[in-house]
Amino acid sequence: GTFRRKEKELLLPLHGGYRNLKSFQVAQLAYDVTVRFCDRYINRYSRTHDQMVQAARSGVQNIAEGSVASGTSKKMELKLTNVAKASLEELRLDYQDYLRHNGLKEWSHSDPRRRSLVDRRCRSADEVARWVRDYGVNGQDGQNGGIEEGRKSGRFISSRESMKSIQAAATANAALVLIGVAIGLLTRQIKTLAREFEEQGGFTERLYRVRKRRRDF
Repeated sequence: GTFRRKEKELLLPLHGGYRNLKSFQVAQLAYDVTVRFCDRYINRYSRTHDQMVQAARSGVQNIAEGSVASGTSKKMELKLTNVAKASLEELRLDYQDYLRHNGLKEWSHSDPRRRSLVDRRCRSADEVARWVRDYGVNGQDGQNGGIEEGRKSGRFISSRESMKSIQAAATANAALVLIGVAIGLLTRQIKTLAREFEEQGGFTERLYRVRKRRRDF
């Protein structure tokens, strides 16, 4: 009856609702943006292409797997969520390397485009692409990475090349903003999971409490 239902709920708490996690949603968006970015700006046969896509995918998959595992192992959920965060940290470094190697600028923390993208609350890679086209390519001070690259290298670059560099820089920076948001959310999630594990223990501890409660009942 009612007691058995309560007992089951206590023993196996609700889990697996990863699609409702904000961290999952933002990480998945960063993954979709990364797939497009790599296909457009990075040689698809290069190791970097595979590395970035796999790091982005690992972030998404480990959040999901951690959520599913939470019903029986809080320790495994904590471990997988940490793996997800580490994967996104790796992806962030790859984007920063791309900008540096191509002579493109990473947006400063005070760049208004960061807040603009966060406030836009994009839900798809298409929406991010529209934001990049409509707002992201405009520099904070009226300049842009693509033009600076051409001037610094001392070589002539066509307007088409320059625009592609500008768009690549804006897209990479937009991805960095999304990754930063996802990492921030995961950091808070990990702290909460660690606190819950310390206070409540894992499956074994819950099993003991449920059995004891049943004997007492």
